[in-house]
Amino acid sequence: QVQLVESGGGLVQAGGSLRLSCAVSAPIFGFNVIEWYRQDPGKQRELLAAITLAGSTDYADSVKGRFTISRDTAKNMVYLQMNNLKPEDTGVYFCKGRVGSDHEYWGQGTQVTVSS
Repeated sequence: QVQLVESGGGLVQAGGSLRLSCAVSAPIFGFNVIEWYRQDPGKQRELLAAITLAGSTDYADSVKGRFTISRDTAKNMVYLQMNNLKPEDTGVYFCKGRVGSDHEYWGQGTQVTVSS
């Protein structure tokens, strides 16, 4: 069974940086898209960044210029580099992989807290 495991979350002051990691138990090239989401309590998950099979990337307006999604295919790892963090970036961060149009695999999430 495909498994995604996030790590790298923690406490950071505003203006600081964190790098989140998503370890995937299957070859990354088997996924059409791998994405990062963020969820605050009582809210829906927000799509932050995506990387396609071809390697192209897209970002939500709220994180453009601050967050970077990347991958290491040899290690089956996907990363989210987060710079210039703001208190509103606080939340649980999830990675999600999609295979075809009807199969999605979610990680368990990692908590990021940005203090002012």
